[in-house]
Amino acid sequence: MANIKSAKKRIQIAERNRLHNRSYKSAVKTLIKSYLEAVDTYKANPTPEALEAVNAKQSLAYSKIDRAVKRGVLHGNTGARRKAKLAVAYNKATAAK
Repeated sequence: MANIKSAKKRIQIAERNRLHNRSYKSAVKTLIKSYLEAVDTYKANPTPEALEAVNAKQSLAYSKIDRAVKRGVLHGNTGARRKAKLAVAYNKATAAK
């Protein structure tokens, strides 16, 4: 345990940031999962409504990933890799119809 006042404060700040980052990462994972489920639904039954839902969820997921990268929660390359994974899933689903 730290004895110096500034070191104690850094420990508190690090814990606060860790919890904030964890919630951001969790939100990104949830949106990605939701998007991939929407893509699977569209793949099973390609309707214009399902495609609209996919596009809406894609927009939300991309936005959250970009915000996480901007705020330093995710590394830039990690964000790009996750967005590319979503794009590949979308391209496979739309090419299959």
